[in-house]
Amino acid sequence: MVFASLEFLTLFLPLFFALYLVTPQRFRNHTLLVGSWLFYAWWTPKFLLLIIALTVLAWGAAILIDKSQSEQRKTRLMVIAIVLNLSSLVWYKYTNMLVYSLNTILTGRDMPTIPWENLMLPIGLSFTVLHAISYIVDVRRKTVDAQYSIISFSAYMAMFPHLIAGPIVRYKVIDTELRERVFSIDKFAAGVRRFMVGFSMKVLIADTLSPIVTLGFGLHNPSLIDAWTACAAYTLQLYFDFAGYSAMAIGLGLMLGFDFQENFNNPYLAVSIQDFWRRWHMTLSSWLRDYLYISLGGNRGGPTRTYINLLLTMAIGGLWHGGENWNYLIWGIIQGTALCCDRAFTQRGLSMPNYLSRTLTLFVVMLAWTVFRSESFATATDIWAGQFGMHGVAMGDAIAQALRPSIILTFVLGLVCVVYPATKIGKQGGLGFAGWSMTWPVLTFAYAVVVLAGQKAIPFLYFQF
Repeated sequence: MVFASLEFLTLFLPLFFALYLVTPQRFRNHTLLVGSWLFYAWWTPKFLLLIIALTVLAWGAAILIDKSQSEQRKTRLMVIAIVLNLSSLVWYKYTNMLVYSLNTILTGRDMPTIPWENLMLPIGLSFTVLHAISYIVDVRRKTVDAQYSIISFSAYMAMFPHLIAGPIVRYKVIDTELRERVFSIDKFAAGVRRFMVGFSMKVLIADTLSPIVTLGFGLHNPSLIDAWTACAAYTLQLYFDFAGYSAMAIGLGLMLGFDFQENFNNPYLAVSIQDFWRRWHMTLSSWLRDYLYISLGGNRGGPTRTYINLLLTMAIGGLWHGGENWNYLIWGIIQGTALCCDRAFTQRGLSMPNYLSRTLTLFVVMLAWTVFRSESFATATDIWAGQFGMHGVAMGDAIAQALRPSIILTFVLGLVCVVYPATKIGKQGGLGFAGWSMTWPVLTFAYAVVVLAGQKAIPFLYFQF
């Protein structure tokens, strides 16, 4: 079940909130936990056991760390819990790729290959592992108190608004609200508005651009216009899909009484790669900084060590996204290299005009999205060649026929939404019409529901991670 589906809107959500709102305050975590597990089990019940096992592991490890009197034992317990969490991720996410790579080598040497059936990746596993690790490390660092209630901690881990695809909500952010939260009509209304905006972003823009992305990234020897049309469509699709999902998750959190962190801040207006990562998937960026980059030594070991740490952090961050092929690792290395170049440029006191730095940043980001989206590295190199005009310039027939008026209108709408915050009206906070801020989300949401009713629900792109 996905947020942008009629079964979620017309069945799960009304029934869940009906039960949640009549539940006494002290039992609302129980209702939230049961509802979240049912939400997850709707997809496949068998992997729910894995999510529960990782939850119990993190909960128990944190309590043992909290009770231990020995600093060495605390650290040892933390490391064991992290390794066990990561083992589940490595098994389900990277074993297929490792066996496939090994079999490719064996085939090339005329040696027998390893019989293998691909493992299915449990949905939401990557985010569950990140939530567990951040909690265990925070308890070890004594920045949060261990949660002794298995119900409250399980409700935090399984909370359906962030369970499947984030945002990454650290335990300390909602610790107080997990213990006690008060229902507020204003907060609930703000959550409904945020959910409707995210839903519209997903259905009206991201899903509409999906066919042109699939077509463009499936072309052989695409021309310059074909390659950039596909890349631009994916650039918009990924943003409105993931930012839309994040907005819906934040909105659901508000409706439940929780304040989640923001996950996006107009990333395509960034003036540098470093600035981009302060605006894109912000909860993952800060997670990588606090639990990986700083653990590697951060910038404490001199310039060379800092560059190595940046590169390693982004490479691992890229690898976290998936194990279908090595593209995500390459994407991470590109981002890490760009961050190193950015750091070297600014540390020498160099600068450039904002319009130029924004354009250059977006150019690098889009080239990197090419390998991120491509099904193989060979496909990525083919599209990169097209983006530099090596397969001709003119638009091909396939893209020309696919660019229907609705697709072109969606392109324009997406670009307006991306650029709007940088305009004078956007900076002023809107047109200033009374009631407009609540009216337009309702109208676009109603239209999006009508559109969704006439098509099959498309899963969120980050579900695969």
